[in-house]
Amino acid sequence: MSVNGIHHVTAIAGSAQGNVDFYVGVLGLRLVKRTVNFDDPLTYHLYYGTEVGAPGTILTFFAWPNAYRGRAGSGQVNATALSVPMGSLGWWQERFKAQRITYDLPVKRFEEEVLPFQDNDGMQLELVAAEDERPAWSGGQVPADYAIRGVHGVTAHEEGYEKSAELLTETLRFTQLGQEGNRFRYRANEGRGMIDLLCTPDGPRARGGAGTVHHIAWRVPDDSEQLAWRKTLVSADMNVSPVLDRQYFHSIYFREPGGVLFEIATDQPGFATDEPKESLGTTLKLPPWLEAARAQIESGLEPISVP
Repeated sequence: MSVNGIHHVTAIAGSAQGNVDFYVGVLGLRLVKRTVNFDDPLTYHLYYGTEVGAPGTILTFFAWPNAYRGRAGSGQVNATALSVPMGSLGWWQERFKAQRITYDLPVKRFEEEVLPFQDNDGMQLELVAAEDERPAWSGGQVPADYAIRGVHGVTAHEEGYEKSAELLTETLRFTQLGQEGNRFRYRANEGRGMIDLLCTPDGPRARGGAGTVHHIAWRVPDDSEQLAWRKTLVSADMNVSPVLDRQYFHSIYFREPGGVLFEIATDQPGFATDEPKESLGTTLKLPPWLEAARAQIESGLEPISVP
């Protein structure tokens, strides 16, 4: 039994249209699902990824139009890294410059070249030049030779890292890959997706809001393995949610010792359960229990168009 890397990262956005313009129009990802926040169905939940939204390629956003700007700090994932082909960061810098995107010069981290930048809500993102065999989406705004392959990893700020590290290595069976100063890197023993614990005891506590990550989801293949992990986590004194049906995967949630919200999500059933692969993300999809309220929900959502 093992965690197979990152399933998705979920963050908070302001304008839904601004979010679509950035992640489709600038980053070249595909909008693979437009639905609503099942816990707040008068707001969008937007999913981006490669062609079919394969696990490990997905970024999702709760779009709250009047959300105040959040604050980065401890107890939160404060940077999400996406992998791009080796040698492509120069191309991306020119693209960001042309599109007036806020970015910094590339830096070296664990022998990788990293290009930090921000989305339209100020959320911290990174492009990492990496060997990544995952296919790019060929129908997007970015040529395949430069396009994003998926989520590379995340950085979580922690007041202290020891208990979080113990959960990762002793319970979730991650492997520690290295340390650079106050940054400690861990990887799931199978699949893609790493987490860096950045120990910042003197920094502020995070405050959720637009431009911040809500949670990170780790992937498992199916329901039976998810239930086994739930039992393991409860035995490790974690407060774990019941299994929740998210229509395109099943989920359990818990907070790691530093306060970051973790999810364990199943690979199945995927995003093509309620619309064909060719037309993913083109219409608003609702779970069966919300269909009766479709007219009310649609009337309260801002119209969005895909670049």
